[in-house]
Amino acid sequence: MTRGKQKIEAQKRNAEKNQKSKGSQLEARAVGLKVICPICKVQLANQNQLADHYASKHPKEKPPAESS
Repeated sequence: MTRGKQKIEAQKRNAEKNQKSKGSQLEARAVGLKVICPICKVQLANQNQLADHYASKHPKEKPPAESS
């Protein structure tokens, strides 16, 4: 019954392959979020989002200048 054995082995290989590809999204998120709001410590992806954040959450404050 080689077909049954081959089927079981293929299922095991697929399960291992699928299990290895899963990872933590927190690590990917930490890499993508680079700008931090100095007032409320919210992490944002870029300077444009920081400007939008200031406009909506801190309207009386001016956004900090871009530091590169």
